[in-house]
Amino acid sequence: MKTLSSTLEQVQESFDSVRDHLHEFDFALGGGWEYDHGYFDRFLDEAHKVWLRIPFQVVTGRIDGDTEATDAIVEVGTPFVLKHVYNEGLDHEAEAETYGALIDQFQTPLDPDAEIEDKWVKEAAGLLKKVEQAWLQ
Repeated sequence: MKTLSSTLEQVQESFDSVRDHLHEFDFALGGGWEYDHGYFDRFLDEAHKVWLRIPFQVVTGRIDGDTEATDAIVEVGTPFVLKHVYNEGLDHEAEAETYGALIDQFQTPLDPDAEIEDKWVKEAAGLLKKVEQAWLQ
């Protein structure tokens, strides 16, 4: 994981405004959100292994996912780049489990915090700069 400094850090804004602005740059609300915090994620590579992630913390109200509207005010955290390396082959030792299949649909990353090449850090910084510039307009 590599953190990126940003003019968006500590900005407090409505969740709806932040979400709508980041959607313009193909960010999506990450699956690990809770009512009081979460992440906006944007993949940087075609394999969806390298991501620019912008965290947020709810200051007031609460979020209910990617709904149309909410009353939540959020504070933007420090953006970072991360890389997940997954086992792309079949798991030949896997056993069929109905209950397990409902919960464990995806493999655990081989390396959830793999080394990130400078190329991706530069690309993430460039994208973040575009997001910041558009935010000011």
